Amino acid sequence: MSEESFAQMLDNEEWKEIRTGEVVDGRVIAVKPDRIVLNIGGKSDGIITRSEYTSAPDVDLTTVVSVGDEMKAKVLKSNDGEGQVALTYRKLVADSLDTAHALISSLEHAFNNQEPITGVAKNIKGGLEVIVDEARVFIPASLISDTFVKDLSVYNGKEVTFVITEYDPKNRKIIGDCKQLIVAAKKAAQEELLSKIKEGDTIEGTVKNVTD
Repeated sequence: MSEESFAQMLDNEEWKEIRTGEVVDGRVIAVKPDRIVLNIGGKSDGIITRSEYTSAPDVDLTTVVSVGDEMKAKVLKSNDGEGQVALTYRKLVADSLDTAHALISSLEHAFNNQEPITGVAKNIKGGLEVIVDEARVFIPASLISDTFVKDLSVYNGKEVTFVITEYDPKNRKIIGDCKQLIVAAKKAAQEELLSKIKEGDTIEGTVKNVTD
């Protein structure tokens, strides 16, 4: 193959476009004490300098990362001026912590104010697991409904609304309760109905039981 045809092949190759601000997956292909080189599937490799990996000034990166490791990073510049992609691991971790903190604050607010939350359910042993953003909430079988539900698989993939009754994120214990919302809704509906009934009205109903 001639140099010209090889160069033409490279020009025609479909490379993954790398954009500033996006999160990329990479594989470590080289490590030096002060920088990490990642293959990120683009035309150029990605570089994470020591300062963009950690705030510790003297850490030797060869002691914390090895060739072949898989890792994520955030794109600082699609071209650092030397034809390579400037990446940051430290800012990606910080962003993740900010997101986690915001999520925890949101759930804590809902718990403190007993505000209803809605999430998609999946039946697991003993109840339902509901994913709210990235948090997992457990709803015991006894708190799913005001009536007994034998087959919890009917909730798979469906949205359920609940309030948080126990909140302990450090121990990953967040408990939800659908039952009290259902009971409250039925009570409110009953009270509304009774408020509309006046003496002399004719109403229809079904006999549920007869007592002496």
